[in-house]
Amino acid sequence: MQPDHLALLGSISPQNLLSTLGVLALLIVMFAETGLLVGFFLPGDSLLFVAGYATVAGDKLGLDQSLPLGWVIAAAAAGALVGAQVGYYIGLHGGPALFRKPDARFFKRDYVDRTEDAMRRFGPARAVVVARFVPILRTFMNPMAGAVRMPVRQFTAWQVLGGLLWTVGLILLGHFIGHVKLVRQHIELMVLAVVVISLLPLLLHIVRERRRPRSGRAGS
Repeated sequence: MQPDHLALLGSISPQNLLSTLGVLALLIVMFAETGLLVGFFLPGDSLLFVAGYATVAGDKLGLDQSLPLGWVIAAAAAGALVGAQVGYYIGLHGGPALFRKPDARFFKRDYVDRTEDAMRRFGPARAVVVARFVPILRTFMNPMAGAVRMPVRQFTAWQVLGGLLWTVGLILLGHFIGHVKLVRQHIELMVLAVVVISLLPLLLHIVRERRRPRSGRAGS
């Protein structure tokens, strides 16, 4: 990996973001990752978990002081909910043309294909919730919902539900598991585990969908 790529990864690591921007990092990152098409590379899951862990007194992240849990939840939830709504209106007014762009350094057609596939598999409402827990999908799902003209009230209700489950859930997970000594000693592994767990709902659904036709053929 090139030195400039390593520098970028280091600058957007959860620990660096929190030590540099504090609670404000959650508001900015949650908004950018869920509201702007260029925010898919940001560390949403790991930042939420590490921020929750950073609210525990005596954490081992090297921050000057522990973060206030209430403000961490408020900043993360606000960024995620406002960001998703902005993403929806970008798709609503930009239309399908937004997703016809050719591959570029940061924009890949494969990202759009995955989002469309998730919307077909789950249906628009469930897809909006599930996408919150899947990297890349949570960036493209909101403008996609706007582009396909999903009713704004329906979208808002489901994105608020998904956004609160995602942000509050991962923050509280980091907060409560942060008391465990094993977590303190292996914070990087726990962050990796959170990312893997975030992908499980989509992976399980795909496995069930692939098995269903086989079962149907076996019974016919």
